[in-house]
Amino acid sequence: MAKGSRNVLWIMCDQMRHDYLGCAGHPHIKTPALDALARDGVRFDSAFAQSTICGASRMSAYTGRYVRNHGASGNEVPLRVGETTLGDHLASIGAEAVLVGKTHVRADEPGLARLGVAGTSDIGIRLREAGFFPFERHDGLHPDGDYDPDPTYNDYLRAKGFDADNPWEAYANGAIDENGAFVSGWFMENAHRPARVPKEHSETAWITDRAIDFIAERASGDRPWCLHLSYIKPHWPYLAPDPYHAMYDASQVTAANRSEEERANPHPLYAAFMQERYSAAFCRDEVRDRVVPAYMGLISEVDDNLARLFAFLRERELWDDTLIVFTADHGDYLGDHWLGEKYLFHDPSVRIPMIVRDPRPAAAATRGSVSSDLVEMIDLVPTFLDFIAGDAVSQERHHQLDGRSLLPLLEGRRPDGWRSHVFSEYDYAYDGARLRVGTPVDDSSATMLFDGRWKYIHVPDHPPMLFDLQNDPLERRDLGRDGGHEDILAGMHKQMFDWCRKQSNRTTVAREAIATAAEAIAAYDAVIDANILIGYWDRGDLAEEQAKRADFVARQPSRTHGAQGQTT
Repeated sequence: MAKGSRNVLWIMCDQMRHDYLGCAGHPHIKTPALDALARDGVRFDSAFAQSTICGASRMSAYTGRYVRNHGASGNEVPLRVGETTLGDHLASIGAEAVLVGKTHVRADEPGLARLGVAGTSDIGIRLREAGFFPFERHDGLHPDGDYDPDPTYNDYLRAKGFDADNPWEAYANGAIDENGAFVSGWFMENAHRPARVPKEHSETAWITDRAIDFIAERASGDRPWCLHLSYIKPHWPYLAPDPYHAMYDASQVTAANRSEEERANPHPLYAAFMQERYSAAFCRDEVRDRVVPAYMGLISEVDDNLARLFAFLRERELWDDTLIVFTADHGDYLGDHWLGEKYLFHDPSVRIPMIVRDPRPAAAATRGSVSSDLVEMIDLVPTFLDFIAGDAVSQERHHQLDGRSLLPLLEGRRPDGWRSHVFSEYDYAYDGARLRVGTPVDDSSATMLFDGRWKYIHVPDHPPMLFDLQNDPLERRDLGRDGGHEDILAGMHKQMFDWCRKQSNRTTVAREAIATAAEAIAAYDAVIDANILIGYWDRGDLAEEQAKRADFVARQPSRTHGAQGQTT
């Protein structure tokens, strides 16, 4: 990359909570590299994922659009061919979106076949990879069987002498017990043991090495890039290499945020998720005491690897030209609210870490600050476009993007009309919870609306959930079925309905083009531009409209008008 060119390093962890950072106030976890990044940038303390499951959240991140608009609502649902992605936007301005790590994208193979696009062609590869050039795709789960049977990482491990039928399972997800026997990281009872793979060859280290390889290859080029460095960790299996497996212990596990009141009369959907195996497991203190230290160790491992990546950027004199974003696709309950995994919309699940370090002098005034502005994952695509090519480029694509650029906030300017609500969606059609509540597949979705105080969750065929985070910041009391909040519920329902009915799928024509056409329509019968005459009695009628048209054009010297009054 030529010095002075702008590029983006977009780091994403999988299943990392917003509050497991030193700079976010965690009392024990060590994240010095990310803490330093926050001191040199802005930490957005009210950032939210657009879904609480990997695939849907990431497709929103990669398209800049809400789940209801891009349609890939779950890990099993492909991103349809034709959905405009970050890679498409960047390609149009001469930049490139590059992947190192996980995307969880599922290709729309029927769509590719329908269009006759070969999956091995350049365009086919990008369509299959959500717009990214896959420098190194690694989704990070490679159990024995057909799930993802032989990743490149296995070849790497074999080349380093870690030979096995499945080196990932044998070394990255395997440990040795006190009797010398092999034990699996799939079983949480082993989370306190070190993975067999040494830290320098772990998934996190290898993916970081591959990111460094990419930057080294492109450092002397002229094409701007956005490198999506996407770690699988701290997502399960919860097994860390030495020394990270023993960096923390049970005494440093913060108490679970949960109360007996929550279990007394829970919302039906909430109750259904409480019954899942993973939730029942995390209700046990022995599980939390064994797993949470490993989870923390995996985060510190990511942080240590980011330290060496950041050092490499400085060494290559790219630090001052690179926008760096750190975030996660969603969080992890870890036993809070009697739940494991993610899926519902309490803060441990839907709220995400987001640190943005903007190297521009214009962002100097906000360095080291914490922003409470409501921001969403979908804001990143317009932010990247704005950074690389300027505000005009991101603005001209607003009809294709639901998010907004964060650069004004990084400059200390809060744009007029900044959002007052954030939204998140979860399609639980594939979950056992759906069977427990008896909801039809097409009605098995939950949608969250949060305005900074009230968190409203719409669940079809069931009462809503409602939390007042001003008076109940721990989200332990669901007010959705209590009396006395009818006005709040009605107002939030209307806000959600207004959002749902907003025109968001007209992505091929910008509203400005329609507005320009409307100006002509208001001045004269614009269909005459195409010599189409509807409702005219004689040439006198037509002459009247032609005179109006001539007058309109005379008042618009900077543009000409074509058929239907659209600017040409």
